[in-house]
Amino acid sequence: MASQTKEGRTPPAGYRICEMPDGPFTAPLGPLYIRAGGGGFAFRADECHCNARGVVHGGMLLTFADQVLGLTVQRELDTLALATVSLTCELVDAARPGDLLEGSARVLRITRSLVFAQGSIECQGRIVLAASGIWKRLRNSPDGGVSLG
Repeated sequence: MASQTKEGRTPPAGYRICEMPDGPFTAPLGPLYIRAGGGGFAFRADECHCNARGVVHGGMLLTFADQVLGLTVQRELDTLALATVSLTCELVDAARPGDLLEGSARVLRITRSLVFAQGSIECQGRIVLAASGIWKRLRNSPDGGVSLG
């Protein structure tokens, strides 16, 4: 039997609960899943993610895109010391409650201070959103936190 999340949801086949830290902002959005072998993320759209027309709100899709690309960058660099500088998204198609949205990304370039990534969100094989972004590499401050580098 598949394990269930604290919200009582069973992860989709091929996924497990994402244990990567992503802060309190995303907690109310519902469980985030990571592909069992890595390389992708997913979440199941619910009514609370929808706009007045009954489709997943663009802001939710952008939030998920930031998670997908940002967590991919975190995994690639093995650090939490990063901040989104720029995120460009094209909303291509709609998603509805109950849909499994799957996101994947790849790091394109790593410099001393910036990381460039590109990705997409798909639903049943069709692209819902395309994204590209830039992340700032932060440095550790003397007090143990991180600061802009």
